[in-house]
Amino acid sequence: MTMNFLNPVTTQTWTNGRHRVRCVKVIQETWDVRTFCFMSEHPVLFFFKPGQFVTLELEIDGESIMRSYTISSSPSVPYSFSITVKRVPGGRVSNWLHDNLSVNDELAVHGPVGNFNAIDYPAERVLMLSGGVGITPLMSMARWFFDTNAMVNLEFVHSARTPGDIIFHRELEHIFSRIPEFKLHLVCERSDELGLPWAGFRGFLNPAMLALMVPDYLEREIFCCGPTPYMKAIRQLLRDNDFDMTRYHEESFGATPQEVQDEALELAEQAESAADAIEAADKVLVEFRATGKSVRIPPGETVHSAAARLGLHIPKACGMGICGTCRVALASGQVEMEHNGGITDEDIAEGYILSCCSTPRGNLVVDF
Repeated sequence: MTMNFLNPVTTQTWTNGRHRVRCVKVIQETWDVRTFCFMSEHPVLFFFKPGQFVTLELEIDGESIMRSYTISSSPSVPYSFSITVKRVPGGRVSNWLHDNLSVNDELAVHGPVGNFNAIDYPAERVLMLSGGVGITPLMSMARWFFDTNAMVNLEFVHSARTPGDIIFHRELEHIFSRIPEFKLHLVCERSDELGLPWAGFRGFLNPAMLALMVPDYLEREIFCCGPTPYMKAIRQLLRDNDFDMTRYHEESFGATPQEVQDEALELAEQAESAADAIEAADKVLVEFRATGKSVRIPPGETVHSAAARLGLHIPKACGMGICGTCRVALASGQVEMEHNGGITDEDIAEGYILSCCSTPRGNLVVDF
């Protein structure tokens, strides 16, 4: 008689979409950084690619707000996920999370999504470069490599303002003390008011410092995340040393710079003027089946823009095809979609599109 000692797995697996989760733990990482841990009421395996992110759906002062945050935990701890958030002066969402989000609070998240991850770019020799809270996606990757006993030679260089600002400091020291092939390098801009001793690298990361830490950095797959000036300096450093930039990967989502917003507004105004000159015969018909509304739009205009013309609000966060918030289903027709990792191949095969970056190839019927 054959006996089965294994119970069948009935746990659901996380997929890109909208999910309700509950905050189960809040961890004070540094004086201005907190980690928020989430679980589902019913067991869910939160698998994602280390480095990906989620978009939180929040209501602040009666206004619905979407904001994206990298997952800092690893999918090797599968029944929960975490985000790590830095309090920013004037930061509406980050400060609200610090001041209001508590254990047992529930919210909706969208995701996981993102092209910046360690799974899609496998390599035997890896260099991770992070600045400040930009450590979060790289910490997810490092935890994943550590927990899965990955055959990776990892050099991790993190820059912080002061010793007291090093996020995950104790865990980093633990991980990188356990595996000879993992090496940690910390750089502090200056000492802090707490008087914490610091005998490591001081100042800002520069070419001489990087070459001293990681002599073979030009031969490695590089993952980078940090403030915009930090990543700009890293890119310049690598280009000046003839690094193969096809092996460089950086986290790129975040608030849209004002100059980019201004340029987008100007282009939108130009497009509107040009559209007025297009004959009706050249426009395509976009119908939103659930509302029974339809509109004709000029070539090159997005599905999201078509909805806005009709006063229909398709939720949107990044506007660049990254966060996946604006996903809708196509009932008929085809689109040209230029996204940045905010939708999976499986979703596309099932007929979903990201409305913010999809332009009709002809008449469309959208299930919205």
